[in-house]
Amino acid sequence: EARRQRRLLLMVVCVALLLDNMLYMVIVPIIPDYIAAMRGGGGTAGPSAPAGGNGSGGGNRSLLPARYPPTSGSNEDVQIGVLFASKAMLQLLVNPLSGTLIDRVGYEAPLLAGLAVLFLSTATFAFAENYATLFAARSLQGLGSAFADTAGIALIADRYAEEPARSRALGTALACISFGSLAAPPFGGVLYEFAGKRVPFLVLACVCLLDGLMLLVLAPPGGTGARANMPVGTPIHRLMIDPYIAVVAGALATCNIPLAFLEPTIANWMKDSMGASEWEVGLTWLPAFFPHVLGVYVTVQLAAAYPHLQWFYGALGMAIIGASSCLVPACRNFGQVIIPLCGICFGIALVDTALLPTLAFLVDVRHVSVYGSVYAIADISYCVAYALGPIVAGQIVHTMGFAQLNLGMGLANVLYAPVLLFLKNVCQMKPSHSERNILLEEGPKGLYDTIKMEERKG
Repeated sequence: EARRQRRLLLMVVCVALLLDNMLYMVIVPIIPDYIAAMRGGGGTAGPSAPAGGNGSGGGNRSLLPARYPPTSGSNEDVQIGVLFASKAMLQLLVNPLSGTLIDRVGYEAPLLAGLAVLFLSTATFAFAENYATLFAARSLQGLGSAFADTAGIALIADRYAEEPARSRALGTALACISFGSLAAPPFGGVLYEFAGKRVPFLVLACVCLLDGLMLLVLAPPGGTGARANMPVGTPIHRLMIDPYIAVVAGALATCNIPLAFLEPTIANWMKDSMGASEWEVGLTWLPAFFPHVLGVYVTVQLAAAYPHLQWFYGALGMAIIGASSCLVPACRNFGQVIIPLCGICFGIALVDTALLPTLAFLVDVRHVSVYGSVYAIADISYCVAYALGPIVAGQIVHTMGFAQLNLGMGLANVLYAPVLLFLKNVCQMKPSHSERNILLEEGPKGLYDTIKMEERKG
């Protein structure tokens, strides 16, 4: 029963992460044309309106356009850039609070609250009629993500306490995140084209509502009474100054910078340097989904066989990301540019899949086995990259050039890879040193310990 329940909870968390990333990306083929229509910029906010790949008017709408509009300096482009960045910015601000709250009240209630806010955000997108409402909906999504994403990942780490089950479960969640990001633009583009602007958001809102109801059935917040006897988690500020956790957080932020900075800039570079067509720009990132899933699978298998080398898998991933980033400016056609982008996504999969379970292990070994705050720190790392991407990347390309941007990002990843050697000794610690296993060896001393031990026996 416990195994079946945790598998169903894993499915609920994966659907929540999938929805969050689909909502993050589904507005890509819709928003530029929609904002232009609201401002009278030559588009109409309906399914038959023609639009360019980046909302500039003219041509056929691509179902997989670039994730962000070009940074051309126009007021409309600035509006869209700020709109895309607002989600990550608010999420970045809320994460320290959400992590602390999750540690205090448990994982289920914040996850349910995050799903409720995501539902409200999705419904707001569906019926928005002006830029202020769109901005509020996007910011609201950041608030919901700060709770749903952090609580969901922390819940997986808590329910899957032993390796390699924990790495497999977190790898499944990462695959759902990747699939949601890549499936959302064609999903939104097709429904927008043939059914109207509201339909993609209404579909996602219904799925979000069903996911929340399923969570209520499986794990009603406060239903078990176990929260009252759970240990008090380590405060987030103490986790932030832990040198091992800081190294992992830095790696997560650094490895995602190439992806976050290329997304708003690579479309214009492809058009200028190789005359890429709209469909080529739209399909640029689609092949990268497969090496990402491959990277997750490879890392999970290696971690099961050689768990003490998690730091090495992360370092190898950062080296691959660095080399791939440096190769992007050398590409001269669409086929060539796909190769380094696949390398970047493969490397990101190695880093994320290796280091997310390492964060939970560090908390088990060095702190108290409560995971809300440590995964809030991981979410902060991601948000740093994605909050800066839509705003900073275009300015860097304008002042320094696209090649210099990629060389800088590649060099940063290559130089950071050896820093993960710092984790070598931590990864070699025996799990019996952790508080979780000491509790098992000594026998249960309270309601929470009894419940957790029964779950592991099951």
